[in-house]
Amino acid sequence: QYKRITNRYESGVLTGKGINWGGSLVRTEATGYGTTIFTEEMLKANGESFDGKRVVVSGSGNVALYAIQKATQLGATVIASSDSSGYVVDENGIDIELLREIKQVRRGRIKEYADELNVPYSSTGSVWDVPCDIALPCATQNELDDKHAAKLISNGVRYVAEGANMPTTPEAIELFNEAGVHFGPGKAANAGGVATSALEMQQNASRDAWSFEYTEERLEQIMRSIHRRCLE
Repeated sequence: QYKRITNRYESGVLTGKGINWGGSLVRTEATGYGTTIFTEEMLKANGESFDGKRVVVSGSGNVALYAIQKATQLGATVIASSDSSGYVVDENGIDIELLREIKQVRRGRIKEYADELNVPYSSTGSVWDVPCDIALPCATQNELDDKHAAKLISNGVRYVAEGANMPTTPEAIELFNEAGVHFGPGKAANAGGVATSALEMQQNASRDAWSFEYTEERLEQIMRSIHRRCLE
């Protein structure tokens, strides 16, 4: 459409393109990966890691799925995920391949996950009722309010990083700050998608195509740099 209107073809003008049209690998994974990498840096700053941590991720779209995948790769046990109909709790760790198949291939509801693995499912209450060390809100704006924050704090949460756009209400953020919970705001923690759009533009400008591994490495560098500036 841009080419039709302007009579010019400049592949770097738009980002998020398909791979065959100059798109970047890791673009689909970028926001979820970036949020998790930012969280890993928060942990490192306090002498900790994802190893052995219980993580709750809200949502089951792209951001949530890849946050679950990366957190699991880094040693965490992601015990709960949700969609608009309810949430599941899997103490063995969310089976990311099954969840991806249900949500992206079958276009089903998260209850199917509970039915197939015989794990708890709830259509009432909130995924934030589940005790965890780390909470990653990756669903929608204002999904985590002061009541949810109070519940998470009473259940021992110590790290919260936003994977969605403004998922935590101001009142909830205030409670986290008062309780000494380490909080990563979305402006920083979910910058991975925008960062990878910039990497796509860089590849287009140089007429280059980077490997998945190299692009992911560049994303990691960017997220670590963002965290370092936040910490300073």
